[in-house]
Amino acid sequence: MRISTDALHPLHLAALLATLWLTACGGLPERTDYAAAAKADVAGVSAWSALDVGTPSAHLDELIRSPELDALVAEALTANPDLQQTLLTLEILRAEQRRTGAARLPSLEAGLAGDKGEDAGTSYTGSLTLGWELDLWRKLSDEYRAAGLDVAEQQALYESARDTLAAEVMQTWLGLIADWHAVAIERRRLATLAKNEQFIIQRYRNGLGTLEDLASARTSTASSRANLESYEESLAQHERQLRGLLGRTDAAPIATLADYPEVGLPLAEMPAQTLARRPDLRAAYLAIEAADLRTSVAYKDLLPRIDLQAALTDVARSPGEALLSDPVWSLLAQLTAPLYQGGRLRAAVEVAKLKTAQAYQAYRETLVDAVTQVGDALGQERSLAKQQTHITTALAAARNNLAQYQRSYRTGLVDILDLLSVQQSTYDLEAQLDELRFQRLDNRIALGLALGLGVSE
Repeated sequence: MRISTDALHPLHLAALLATLWLTACGGLPERTDYAAAAKADVAGVSAWSALDVGTPSAHLDELIRSPELDALVAEALTANPDLQQTLLTLEILRAEQRRTGAARLPSLEAGLAGDKGEDAGTSYTGSLTLGWELDLWRKLSDEYRAAGLDVAEQQALYESARDTLAAEVMQTWLGLIADWHAVAIERRRLATLAKNEQFIIQRYRNGLGTLEDLASARTSTASSRANLESYEESLAQHERQLRGLLGRTDAAPIATLADYPEVGLPLAEMPAQTLARRPDLRAAYLAIEAADLRTSVAYKDLLPRIDLQAALTDVARSPGEALLSDPVWSLLAQLTAPLYQGGRLRAAVEVAKLKTAQAYQAYRETLVDAVTQVGDALGQERSLAKQQTHITTALAAARNNLAQYQRSYRTGLVDILDLLSVQQSTYDLEAQLDELRFQRLDNRIALGLALGLGVSE
């Protein structure tokens, strides 16, 4: 219905607003406070078994002190296309928020129309209309706040993407060093096997060896060459993977180190402090708040609304005189209330409530993943440290054993199969130890990411 300004006596308007307020209060039922439930879930996380040692670190890239790696991380944060798409999504949501905020402000429209009659000639009607929806129930404010939470959520997701990308660059860079080590170990193995093969051939020519010894040596040599090809291709694939993270399309060489750098062990703090730092968990919580506000907006769409409109019109003989000669003012207030729309608004309320519940479950999933990641990384640090100690002891013993077998073989006390077996075991342990070193350093980066350490600006 439409109400003229004469009818809006102050007492009448006050009574009307009071009626609408009571209607609104009765039309907004209680809703589940999922945000409070999310906070309770975090408070209920049990303290994980922290490591005995650890270095306090503010940022993920502080775990490795390497100018070469710092340059690669900076390049990836600037040129990675996936990260740039995430940043553009953030800018789009900021523009969406500005558009949503414009609905709270008055709108002003100007119009000019011409009417040509048979006798009176052409007349021009100019108009200037000011429209404004009164935000009685703060519905428009809730929409604007929800859009602001969307921006904050995307900002947190962008930070999470930055941190994840930096960790992937760091881990892939360490993986290149591990690949180079694997290639170097296999080349030394191959050189040893080739030397053994030549030695066996010489013994065979001198009548001291057998064809079985020669076949065994050649089998081991061929197998090592196949492994070397595999390791070299793995190295090339990881180089291409790192170039992809950097956003490169060329084949320019990537600077690495000859040996593993020192990787700090991040300090595992209490769950509340750790989880509060994780941007993905913060984004999931903001999604709950935004969905809850949109549920409120859906409820308020069921309530009456008041629109005010002020218009200035004038009719003149020329366009230049329109709105300048003798304009007429009019002021209207319009009260509208939804009566029947086939259940569309009620269905919208139900959809909004379900989306809020869905956002809460997504938060719980993120929380469970975060707790699992921290627990796995802490457990891996302990396990890999023990494995590294055991394999180091085993390798030292294997090298002593290999030296004894080499002396025994030269004097004819053992055959070639025994020597080859001990050589293979020694090289296998050396490769296993290097792989454990890489896994432990790689896991420390994963632990830092799980603990919410972000990359520095």
